[in-house]
Amino acid sequence: MVVSSALSLLSLPLLLYVFTNVCNSKNVSFEYLRLPLLHKTPFPSPSQLLSRDTHRLSVLHGRRAVKSPVVSGASTGSGQYFVDLHLGTPSQRFLLVADTGSDLVWVRCSACKNCTSHSSGSAFLARHSTTFSPYHCYDSACRLVPHPKPNPCNHTRLHSPCRYEYSYADGSTTSGFFSRETTTLNTSSGKAAKLRSMAFGCGFRKSGPSLSGPSFNGADGVMGLGRRPISFSSQLGRRFGNKFSYCLMDYTIAPPPTSYLMIGGSSKTPRMSFTPLQTNPLAPTFYYIGVEGVSVGGVKLPINPSVWSVDESGNGGTIVDSGTTLTFLPEPAYRLILAAFKRRVKIPSAAVPTPGFDLCVNVSDVSRPSLPRLSFRLVGNSVFSPPPRNYFIETAERVKCLAIQPVNSEKGFSVIGNLMQQGFLLEFDNDRSRLGFSRRGCAVP
Repeated sequence: MVVSSALSLLSLPLLLYVFTNVCNSKNVSFEYLRLPLLHKTPFPSPSQLLSRDTHRLSVLHGRRAVKSPVVSGASTGSGQYFVDLHLGTPSQRFLLVADTGSDLVWVRCSACKNCTSHSSGSAFLARHSTTFSPYHCYDSACRLVPHPKPNPCNHTRLHSPCRYEYSYADGSTTSGFFSRETTTLNTSSGKAAKLRSMAFGCGFRKSGPSLSGPSFNGADGVMGLGRRPISFSSQLGRRFGNKFSYCLMDYTIAPPPTSYLMIGGSSKTPRMSFTPLQTNPLAPTFYYIGVEGVSVGGVKLPINPSVWSVDESGNGGTIVDSGTTLTFLPEPAYRLILAAFKRRVKIPSAAVPTPGFDLCVNVSDVSRPSLPRLSFRLVGNSVFSPPPRNYFIETAERVKCLAIQPVNSEKGFSVIGNLMQQGFLLEFDNDRSRLGFSRRGCAVP
């Protein structure tokens, strides 16, 4: 899920907030916070997988941490992974899209408009919570979010609520009150901890394909995990080592396995490969990685290195985004990768290709189809080499298609989507500014 370029250009002050007042019962000790990532069953149709909104909305040992299950929304036609979160006093339960490509944490609120036709989820009932409090226009926290134009705080009374309007790359928006609330979290010890004054958006309006189409089915909002101060991971970061990790389990497995979003570190972290996290001042939300080369079937492709770089205007580069389903690569690189796959795939082409995919094969007569391996050589001399099932997906019965799309715009950037990430433990370490990844460590801890 990718936040809009216009939003990423905002120069928001990096203020220090008391966002990490985690209160747990007396003498309770825990080393991480744990949140389940929720994924369900396979996509009901390739058309839903292909629709634009399904792939983009567009953010230590000895330390405490948070851990939560992560679940796929595939059974509802969504290409997203969901996190279970409890807000308010008494707590109310919500499913949020886990999104490293945006920052804002927001939920649909009870006064939400335009939320009936596609919204089957819950709405936060602010009036039922004794700890709900909207920020006011002149609170310093209000400057961390983009506002409607003209900014209502410029001509209003001191005690008017802080209004936000947050945009994603496809033009989808959410707007409402920027607020604070208590959230209840599960710890590694199995006991609940409370985070006081978590900043979040109480969304009264949402629009656009990413927030109204199939990809949002079953979701009540978005958990932004980007690099800016308002993201969920940043708000908990100082308390839990400024790192988080997750493993997205294969959405085709039934019954679906549960994986976890872990805020903080654990002594059980497996040996990892690392690549530096790069920064783009014009898009500070995103987790950029440096790509040095690509191989298909062990053969390095003659891709100009400039294809992967960020230019002076902040365009280009490669981000890792859990809120994007497919993988998007620059047009020049994509064409060479596609041609390499076509040369090396020995399986017959599908009689009826799936619209929107450039390479589809018929695996009806192949019990275990052999497909070439795609590898990315990254800065830091590490290699990210996912198995073919991460980028050849079944779009119809016994038809598999290459789930990579070209970025045609000169202002676009590459995205490693959540299908490509499946089966890898990914650790986003902001203190050391690096991304770790491993094929081990995806089992339930």
